[in-house]
Amino acid sequence: MTLSILRAAGLAFLVAGGLNAAAFAQSAPPAKSEPVVWELIDEYPASAIPGQADATFAAAVEKATGGKLVIQPIPDAKSGLRSREQLKAVSEGRFAMADSFGGALAEDSPLFLLSSLPFLTASADEARQLYVAARPLYEAEFARRGQKLLFVTPWPPSGIWSAEAVSSPAALKALKIRTYDQTGAELFAATSTRAAVVSFSDLMPKLKTGEFNAVLSSGDGGAGRELWVHVRHFSQITYAVPLSFGTVSLTAWNALDPQTQAAVLRAGEETTQAQWKAMEGRVAANYQRMRENGVVIDEAPPAAVMDLLRTAASKSIVRWRTTVTPEAAAVLDTFAATR
Repeated sequence: MTLSILRAAGLAFLVAGGLNAAAFAQSAPPAKSEPVVWELIDEYPASAIPGQADATFAAAVEKATGGKLVIQPIPDAKSGLRSREQLKAVSEGRFAMADSFGGALAEDSPLFLLSSLPFLTASADEARQLYVAARPLYEAEFARRGQKLLFVTPWPPSGIWSAEAVSSPAALKALKIRTYDQTGAELFAATSTRAAVVSFSDLMPKLKTGEFNAVLSSGDGGAGRELWVHVRHFSQITYAVPLSFGTVSLTAWNALDPQTQAAVLRAGEETTQAQWKAMEGRVAANYQRMRENGVVIDEAPPAAVMDLLRTAASKSIVRWRTTVTPEAAAVLDTFAATR
């Protein structure tokens, strides 16, 4: 028997006995309200570092709100959407939240390429400094799309996964490489046979058929497990420390009471701090797992290869500066001056 039926039966009994039904209704415990549920979509596997951020955020929100708000992660592109599509889906209210890879959002705003500009940051500490400087710009960019930035996740430094070792300029030239943003595609188009942006969730069939023989990626977590099936060499070029962004639609956000909003902000900040902390030792752990699965890692790629990549990178950064606002260019210039 449901609670509503029980209460109705109790009221009928008391009325029949001459008692005040209103007094009973006031004294009866209220039915517990259902929690608010936000679906959080992500194109990367749950075991990759942004997937782990989603789980961390969900746990932090549950604790901070006492279960009033529930975050339901949907990883591995099970929503049917990729990062750029996720951005639009949250703006349109089809999903409450998304954790989206910044580089994939470049067509919406070149600002989102900042964290993945080539050879700009050489460590997690430098990437964090750049993020802190650019955060107000990121927040404003998401706000223009009806979203609020709640947390970020840094990726381990990107390198080149390849079928053959990138041991010379000729080997670099032979690459048909998947990149994760347009800047990377432009850079490798100048150094390799082919370069194109491909969503990670669409990549594996293309590697299997040989359409691509290389991948620009950190290969973190579950991503690495998929990559080493097809490409078993990794060149540590320390290309970039890119970011993924966890955002919520302002419609969902504004529906929360101020106390719950404050709790969610705390959970978001805890998640961001935990993700920067998780970077400590992450590369070493990834490398150990990769080697255990037969990946050959080149931690000191040939100088001739790096020279070609850095020359192409400088041109890519110059082009990027021409596409962004003066405020974004100023963040880049200020950061570069401190290195």
